[in-house]
Amino acid sequence: MRLFSALLGNAGVVSQEELVKKYGQLLTETEEIEVGFKLIRDTFIFTSKRLILVDVQGVTGRKTEYKSINYKSISRFSIETAGTFDLEAELKIWISSEAEPSIRKQFNKSVNVYDVQKVLAHHVLK
Repeated sequence: MRLFSALLGNAGVVSQEELVKKYGQLLTETEEIEVGFKLIRDTFIFTSKRLILVDVQGVTGRKTEYKSINYKSISRFSIETAGTFDLEAELKIWISSEAEPSIRKQFNKSVNVYDVQKVLAHHVLK
C-alpha cells in the first residue's frame, strides 16, 4: 500500500480515521477504506471493493447522495486540464459501455487530480 501512503501528505486527502468515523456505516464487513479525497463539499472514497462518491446537495447540504461504483463496472476514465498552470481539472468516469461519462467532477487546486487518477487506475486496471 505504498501508493496510498505516498498520497497522505497531499492537500485534499482525508485521513482514513476521519473517513471511517463519518462513512463507516456504508461499508460491508470485509471492506476497508483505503484513501479518500475531499472536493469542496463532495468526497471520493476508494475502498478495497468499490468507489464511493459522496455528493452533498442543496444550499444547506442536508441532502446527500452516496453513489457506489464497483471497480469492474468502470470501463474508462479521463482527466482534463487546461494547462500546466491551470488550477482546475475535470475527471470523467464511464460506467459499462455508456457513450457519455456517468460521472463528471471538477477539481480545484486543493486536490491533485493526478493522485485521484493514480488510485483509480490502480483499482480499475487490476
